[in-house]
Amino acid sequence: MATIKTSIGRREFLKSSALAGGGLMLSFSWLAGCLPKEKDALTMPKEWFELNGYLKIGDNGVVTIMSPNPEIGQNVKTSMPMIVAEELDVDWKNVIVEQAPLNTTVFTRQLAGGSQSIRQGWKSLRMAGATARTMLREAAAKTWHVPVGEITTEASVLHHKPSGKSATYGEMVSAAAKIEVPKEVELKNNSDFKIIGTSRNNVDGKKIVTGQPLFGLDYRKEGMLIAMIAHPPAFGMKLKSVDDSQARSMPGIKDIFTIQTFPDDYAQQWCDVTSFPSLVVVVGNTTWEVMNARKALKLEWENFGDYNIASTTFWGTKESIKVPGGLENSTQHSQVMAQLSAKPGTVVRQDGNPQAAFKKAAKVIERTYTAPFLAHNTMEPMNFFAHVTDEKAELVGPIQTPEYMEKSVAARLGLPLEKIDIQMKRQGGGFGRRLYGHFLVEAALISQKVKAPIKLVYTREDDMTFGIYRPAYHALYRAALDADNNLIGFHVKAGGIPESPLFANRFPAGAVENYLAEEWSAPSNISIGAFRAPSSNFIAGAEQAFLDEVAEASGKDPIQFRLDLLDRAANNPVGEKNQYEAKRLAGVLELVREKSNWAQGQPDMHRGVSAYFCHDSYVANVVDIVMEENKPRVEKVYCAVDCGIVVNPIAATNLVEGGTVDGIGHALYSGLTFTNGAPDQTNFNKYRLIRQREAPRAIDVSFVPSTVDPTGLGEPPFPPVIGALSNALYKATGKRYYQQPFLREEINML
Repeated sequence: MATIKTSIGRREFLKSSALAGGGLMLSFSWLAGCLPKEKDALTMPKEWFELNGYLKIGDNGVVTIMSPNPEIGQNVKTSMPMIVAEELDVDWKNVIVEQAPLNTTVFTRQLAGGSQSIRQGWKSLRMAGATARTMLREAAAKTWHVPVGEITTEASVLHHKPSGKSATYGEMVSAAAKIEVPKEVELKNNSDFKIIGTSRNNVDGKKIVTGQPLFGLDYRKEGMLIAMIAHPPAFGMKLKSVDDSQARSMPGIKDIFTIQTFPDDYAQQWCDVTSFPSLVVVVGNTTWEVMNARKALKLEWENFGDYNIASTTFWGTKESIKVPGGLENSTQHSQVMAQLSAKPGTVVRQDGNPQAAFKKAAKVIERTYTAPFLAHNTMEPMNFFAHVTDEKAELVGPIQTPEYMEKSVAARLGLPLEKIDIQMKRQGGGFGRRLYGHFLVEAALISQKVKAPIKLVYTREDDMTFGIYRPAYHALYRAALDADNNLIGFHVKAGGIPESPLFANRFPAGAVENYLAEEWSAPSNISIGAFRAPSSNFIAGAEQAFLDEVAEASGKDPIQFRLDLLDRAANNPVGEKNQYEAKRLAGVLELVREKSNWAQGQPDMHRGVSAYFCHDSYVANVVDIVMEENKPRVEKVYCAVDCGIVVNPIAATNLVEGGTVDGIGHALYSGLTFTNGAPDQTNFNKYRLIRQREAPRAIDVSFVPSTVDPTGLGEPPFPPVIGALSNALYKATGKRYYQQPFLREEINML
């Protein structure tokens, strides 16, 4: 049993003051949403007692647990409260889960990104539950005049076994509210977990399938107007003039004006990314009326020249970002990347003497891999509600970075931080797109201008053409083999527009005596941002496809080839900066080999393998492909995952399955190209996502049993499956695939 200080993982541990009634009765506005309608639902308590910022216990034993982080489909709204409930030792049937408000005093890192919600919240969530349980035990001990060490808990009931006394949490919570917050508490042993490690259904599941309002687009408020924006048709352009004379006279239109999302002298945060700071806004009564008026606008655009943006990175460092002028084309992008790849890059890591190794090599394998820009294409387009007055700003909608955007909105509106109220809604997808909250700032500025509550809504075309894309990437790999086909040198040179995808200290770094990693980048005016498993979403597939070619040239089984390298990395590593644990990466490879029955295979089944580390987790895949009418079809995918302790197995499995399908779909079909600065794909008639009939027939997910604290899971399943897919395609078609999307020719024919 571990002891943890109650100051860990949050800025201030809050507890209500005891009142005359024995505690603090809370009356939050959103409690009305807790009222169950079903006959068998929980009966709401007459009085709530808040023991800390994460939870409240009612006088009837009903427990409300706050889920602090934004919910974007990763199921943290269920899994994070499970961690609190475990340490509280509460009966899950008595738990109500609510989305916590944005409150940086009580909670830290209220952000959905980097697959870090569970990892970062693990200790603080456990601490919250354990602290409340400790206070309940102490209250029972004082009430019964017995030592607190003799008080046990189970399923929301306090027991004193020597005397036979017992009490529910609801019966004891009033007394517990008067107990001082302990300076440290004991956490459960992993072996004592009763909730963690068991499958619990999504707390919003029934609401989702029955169409109850949960998402940003569902939000409505009396008197709310609808707003839409018009932005330049191409990157590299800005607004020149507006003729709104016809649009203003159309039915339902309230106002038309321009806004500057971020002024030229505004010091941007990393999440303030936008390529189009000057926008034309149309505000009216209904979406249909606003859309028609926007079509009637007569807009002129002009090219802009080079400029720089002052920004602050996620880590707090200042940077100046060069934004070049001009209208960019995908053909030019390809040429630029090829030219830069042919030149020496910036050396990020060098072990041994790779130049000498390549010079004396009996065989050198060299391959180049590329991938295009990608649009996030969340199911729910960007939207946000805003009601800004002179006194406060009420903002409601789907955002992955509420804590950061609160600061941006405050600075932009000129209101103090305490006057900004951002309420988080369940999000219809994020994948990194909603890390960048320009649309929230836009909504706030529009409401401030019209002095009314508004809902800003993007169409699909708005969303796909506004930017914040996955960068375009390019990677050159070289391997040196000696006369006995042993790998003696490894070289990777990777770059992109406008950033490099290189992770120089990941596998096979540490496993090869002579290793060289270089990178480069080319500036662009096309705005980019994090895309599910940033950078890994490309480099993993390229790396794992290349390793298969090297294994084949070495005459070795691809799994055993990787395991031999990992054995070197584990037992006699090269260098000291290796970011991965070789034994854990080897562990998922061994597990997927076992689960897929790799050695046996099946007739007419073509298999590929991969393994990758990112976001502190390890995933290995085997992809099985069959050929039908001379076309490849993914039959089955085996996934072996080491993400530490699995909090909610059914949710974890869903994450792995979703990431697997997503990775396969983007690798096979998706791509965004540009002509004269304008995206060629503006909706799903030209931008291909995977279709239901193209998804794997089966996905087999296995988790490595672990006692390690949880690590990331939303993103790690995405990157490695691309490599396994590429390797399986080679086995099925006899052709290596170096350019994503892999089925580009088939897409073009469609």
